[in-house]
This record gives sequence, C-alpha cells and structure tokens, in this order.
Amino acid sequence: MKQQLFESNHEGDWQVFEVQLNALEKKRKKPDTDVSAFANHYRKICYDLTLAQSRQYSPYLIDRLNQLTLRGHQQLYQHRSNLLHSILRFIVAVYPQQVRKEIKLVLFAGLLLYGPALVTGLLTYFNPDLVFSLHSEGQVAEFTKMYNPDKNAESAEARTAADDLIMFGFYIRNNIGIGFQTFASGILLGIGSLFFLIFNGLAMGTVAGFLTSMGYHTPFYSFVITHGAFELTAIVISGAAGMKLGFSLLAPGQFSRSQALRTAGKDSILLVYGVILFLLIAAFLEAFWSSSSVITPAIKYTVGGSAWVLVLAYFCLGGRNGS
Repeated sequence: MKQQLFESNHEGDWQVFEVQLNALEKKRKKPDTDVSAFANHYRKICYDLTLAQSRQYSPYLIDRLNQLTLRGHQQLYQHRSNLLHSILRFIVAVYPQQVRKEIKLVLFAGLLLYGPALVTGLLTYFNPDLVFSLHSEGQVAEFTKMYNPDKNAESAEARTAADDLIMFGFYIRNNIGIGFQTFASGILLGIGSLFFLIFNGLAMGTVAGFLTSMGYHTPFYSFVITHGAFELTAIVISGAAGMKLGFSLLAPGQFSRSQALRTAGKDSILLVYGVILFLLIAAFLEAFWSSSSVITPAIKYTVGGSAWVLVLAYFCLGGRNGS
C-alpha cells in the first residue's frame, strides 16, 4: 500500500487519538471517557507504526506515529498508577469514612449478630442439648471432632500446604457466599438481612456454648479469634448494606422508591467493596494461620486480640484527616 493511501485511510483515527491525548495531558478527561476505547486506539496506533516501519514509509510519518505511541504509553501507565492510588485511597480513607457514615445501621447489624450469639452461647453452655435445635447430629459430631483437643493437633499436623491452599479456596467461596447472602437478601425490605444476621448469630452462639461446655474452648477460640475479626466484621457490614437497600424501599422519604433505591445502592455497594476485601483476608488467615499446629494458642490469642483492636482502630481513625 502506498504511503499516501495509508495516511488517508488512517488519518482520522490518528487525529481522534491525538485529541484524546491532548485532553488527558491537560487533565481535562471527562468522567465518561472510555479508557478501554483509548487503550484500543493506542494498540491500533502501535500496529500502524509497525506497518509504517516495515514498509519503510517516510521518517516524518514514522516519527509522528512513534510520538503518538510514546505519549499514549505514558497516559496508560499514568492511568494504572492513578487506579492503584484510587484503590489505596479507598482502602485507607474512603471505606472507613463510609462505614462511619452508616454507623447506626452497622451498630444495629452488630447487635443482631452478636446479641443472639451471646444469649444462645450462655444458654447452650448451661444446656448443651440446645445445640441440636440448630445443628444436626452429623454437624455436631463433625465440629466436636474438629475441636477435640486430643484430635485437633493430629489433624492439624496432617494438613499439607496443598490442603491449606484447597481450604483457602473453600473459605473464599464460603465466606463470600455468606456475605452476599446477607447483603442481597436485604432487598426484601431489609427482612432478609435481619434474618441472616440473627440466624448466623444463633448458629455461632450455640456452637461456641456447646464446645465451651465440652471443655474444647482452647482449640475453638484460638482458631476463630484472628480471622473472626475480619469475617464477623464483614458479615455485620454486609447486613448493614443489605438493610440500607431494604429500608430505602420501606421508607423512601421525599423520593420515589426507585430513586431511593438507586441512592441507597450507591452507598451500599461501597460497603460491599470493603466486605469482599475483609472476607478475602479472613479466608487467607483461616487457611494459613488459624489452622496451623505450629503456632501456639497463646500466640494466636495475642495476634487475634491485636487483630480486633486493629479493625476497630481502622474504622474509628481511618480517613480522619479528610483525605
């Protein structure tokens, strides 16, 4: 293909790309700019440059295309850097600010989870048979075996690195499933989130009370204390996010229900983003730390207690400088 025809066929694309570059370099990028489209244009310019070089077109044309690709590469790299900065800023500042913004719902959700857990835990401790009201005989036998001090160390030592990796995947699926269930069911006027918070609290309390009454408290609490700081907190926030959705339909205020739902959805999804991160951390700790037989219960208690303090401090102090 002759250079003149090549230029006439592609000049329009080059001009569009150059306009995008100028806007990005002057920091006039609009919120609706399609970054993926810019990346596609960039790849096409790179391809055009390769063709021009292979066909030995004029140095002027090759230099022009080379300058466009260099400028495009710089903008793409800068976008990736900005994306990383935005993610870090969300984790460090925006997310704890968002949780504090919804603190009433978060505290209410926490009450719905931990309140039933505490009550049923005490009741089951004094009447262990209550555990069968929420768990089948097979389930009771399974977690009794799991936390039996005599067999707990043996089963932990028998686990290999491959087993830990498999369990990591299992915990991710299980944790995110519980979190999503607690959040998504809130669309039913908040009732679904209320139900799953209370139910999980009851289930958790009966297990804790039963194992404590059996004298299996050390294997159980040393196992759950560290990852529980992240997992239980995530479940509470999931419930708060779900209730925000449901309550927006129940009491939309001066807005229509659809408008209220859209507004609540924007805030709720911000809560869910952080929930996913917390559940991933919990799954990692549960698979590689909590189940470790090398780490003594004393160390697990110390680290676990520190984890709870860290989570509390994060939500209380994160983003306080207004960043």
